[in-house]
Amino acid sequence: MTIQISQRGKQYLQTARTLIRAAQTMTDEAIAGQLKALADDYERRAEKASRVDSARALARETAAASPIEW
Repeated sequence: MTIQISQRGKQYLQTARTLIRAAQTMTDEAIAGQLKALADDYERRAEKASRVDSARALARETAAASPIEW
């Protein structure tokens, strides 16, 4: 199953890519490693944000389609 990347997920991925580019220009390997680890974390956040946003959108659609019975 493929998940559509949400806007929030795209922002996390953009940050991750920026961190990777910064890490590639570093001469200090320790700092480069920390930046790469931080980029990995942002990639995980992008996945999670997209899953959460997708679930919320589905819940809204379901709620809108189901009339409330009193």
